[in-house]
Amino acid sequence: MSAPDKTQGSPTIPATPFTEAERAAVYRAIYERRDMRHFAGGQVSDEVLLRLLRAAHHAPSVGFMQPWRFIRVRNQALRQQIHALVEEERVRTAQALGEREEDFMKLKVQGVLDAAEVLVVAMPPGREAHIFGRRTLPEMDIASSACAIQNLWLAARAEGLGMGWVSIFDPVALAQLLKMPEGAHPLGVLCLGPVDAYYAAPMLQQEKWACRAPLEDMLMDDVWDEHLTPGQTKPVP
Repeated sequence: MSAPDKTQGSPTIPATPFTEAERAAVYRAIYERRDMRHFAGGQVSDEVLLRLLRAAHHAPSVGFMQPWRFIRVRNQALRQQIHALVEEERVRTAQALGEREEDFMKLKVQGVLDAAEVLVVAMPPGREAHIFGRRTLPEMDIASSACAIQNLWLAARAEGLGMGWVSIFDPVALAQLLKMPEGAHPLGVLCLGPVDAYYAAPMLQQEKWACRAPLEDMLMDDVWDEHLTPGQTKPVP
C-alpha cells in the first residue's frame, strides 16, 4: 500500500486556466523577450528591481535546492573590470571561431557599461550536498539557476525593461574579482535597464549570425531520429 499523500488537505490553488487576456500577456512576454545589448541608460527603481528578483527567486529548482545567488554590481570601477574581462574573452572567442572571427568581432556582446543595473548570477559552494535530483545529473544546479534567469528575463519584459545575459568571461577570474568563496561558480553577468526599443527578432538573427531552427527539427517520436540534427546553429543564408 502506498504512503498517504501529505499534500492532501494543504491549501491549494484552483487549476483553472488564465483568462484570454492573461494568457496572451504570458505568451507575449515569451515571444517578445530579447537578449538585449543596447541600453538607454536611466535607472531601475529599487521597487521594480525587488519585484524582478522575487520573480527570479520563485523559479523552480531541482530538489528545491535554490542554487542561485545574485550580486548587484554598483561600483563603477568594478563594472569597468568586468567589462575588461568580457573583452578579453571576446577576443579569445573570436580567434577560436576561425573563419567567422571577423563577423564575430562586429557583434555587440555586452552592455555592462551602458545598462542601468548589472547583476552577477552565481551558484554557491556546497552544491554537491544536494543529492535529490542531482545524483546522476549534477548539472541540474545549472539548469535550476537558468530557470531563475529566465523568470527574471520575462518579468523584465513585462516591466518594459531590457535584459542581456553575458556569458563570455573567465569564470575563475570573475569569481576572484567578486571575492567569491572557493567552490562558488558565476554563471552569468546580467545587464538590465531601460531600452529605446526591443529587437524585432533576436539580435544574432538580425545580424545574420544564426537563424531559429524549425520546431519540427526538434521533435521526435519514441526514439531518437538520426535524420534530424536538433540543436545545430546554422548561419543565415
